[in-house]
Amino acid sequence: MNESTCDLGLIGLAVMGQNLVLNIERRGFVVAVFNRTKEKTQQFISGPAAGKQIIPAYQLEEFVRSLKRPRQILVMVKAGSAVDKVIEKLAPLMEPGDAIFDCGNSHFKDTERRSQELTTWQIEFMGVGVSGGEEGALWGPSIMPGGSPAAWPGIQPVLEKAAAVVERQPCVAYFGSGGSGHFVKMVHNGIEYGDMQLIAEAYDLLQRGFGFSAAQLGDVFKKYNQGPLASYLIEITADIFGQKDQESGRPLVDLILDKAGQKGTGRWTCQTALEMGIPIPTIQSAVESRMLSSQKTFREQAAKLVERPAKLEPADKNEVVEAVEAALYASKVCSYAQGFAMLQATGSEYGYQLDLGEIARIWRGGCIIRANLLQDIRAAYEQDTDLAHLFLAPFFSQALTRRLTAWRQAVNLAINRGIPVPAMSASLAYFDSCSSERLPANLLQAQRDYFGAHTYQRIDKEGSFHTPWKKTK
Repeated sequence: MNESTCDLGLIGLAVMGQNLVLNIERRGFVVAVFNRTKEKTQQFISGPAAGKQIIPAYQLEEFVRSLKRPRQILVMVKAGSAVDKVIEKLAPLMEPGDAIFDCGNSHFKDTERRSQELTTWQIEFMGVGVSGGEEGALWGPSIMPGGSPAAWPGIQPVLEKAAAVVERQPCVAYFGSGGSGHFVKMVHNGIEYGDMQLIAEAYDLLQRGFGFSAAQLGDVFKKYNQGPLASYLIEITADIFGQKDQESGRPLVDLILDKAGQKGTGRWTCQTALEMGIPIPTIQSAVESRMLSSQKTFREQAAKLVERPAKLEPADKNEVVEAVEAALYASKVCSYAQGFAMLQATGSEYGYQLDLGEIARIWRGGCIIRANLLQDIRAAYEQDTDLAHLFLAPFFSQALTRRLTAWRQAVNLAINRGIPVPAMSASLAYFDSCSSERLPANLLQAQRDYFGAHTYQRIDKEGSFHTPWKKTK
């Protein structure tokens, strides 16, 4: 390998790493690659990378020497200690002004820490959120970089060419210093959890509650995808219902075990929201639903002890489809609204300067939650840069109000049939709470003052008050 001939390098050749390399090389860049195991590198070079401007290295020193200065190294390995180990080995081989870009799903606080640690080496560091799955990485993901402002100009042309494009604009934007990029990606994944759970609940209500077949569900979701719900997740859901098992000929979805996995980003979103005091009940319910799904044996045991609701009179299926569509759209808005409320709250808490309209723009292409809805969200924040919450935007307040009756109807249908819709019902409760001028927190404050003398405020006078609630005998 000739020294200093590669435009940039990438470490980590799992599927996402491989596809990102192929994407970048297709845009005209020469890329050096390195993987912890030599065999993985050899398989990639002799397979998908054959004949391309992708240069293998089998020693880390060789890999670093092959890069043009200042060096730009993308790291695409599993979040956590694996990233630290790569950085620990890389840093001594690099020079001041070189840059490392963590393109995995790292926790934004880890990104903050690594940024600080690498300043002692005078190495620039950025956390780069990449969303779009394997296909997105190969053909154009949504990219969310944050970190060193000095490193951004060098990597910007690469990321802009590799990103998805919507209306001639690349779906990438720089979000400032520290862990801002990975924070935006974490919130994206939280919204994704909510979105996926809501779709699953709509499916469950239609299938178990009203007997829709997989073929019928495919038609319903294709119809949904032609209206306000049009999105990547609705589109692939329709495709899933059409997939048959090759051995039995049955719908494949019916044969998949109902235990959902997760990699942690949804849980991080919930933990961070709690720390920041931001309510995200739709997303929280989605994360908890995945946890509950994993308790398969317990659920099977409990199901034998509980009688299902008596069979109800069949409802008009067209009416049900319309009610579920309205509830799914309104609940989906709640998931996005909660995510954007988190993004908005980061300004004072972490010092990130996040443009919410720009975030909505780059999520319109490449990423998992891309949806027509994001154009309306973008417009809302562009029309009112000080918008406190999406519910206060005229477009969304009117859209949710129009669907409120059908939303309640869908949740009631599920409850009456014993179909759990935790995220959908949490979304409705969130909307009702947000739009309630008065909540029962006055009683909570009285209880707190009763047992802990925590005091309370009054609506008719200023100050803090304590009452000796317990009557003396």
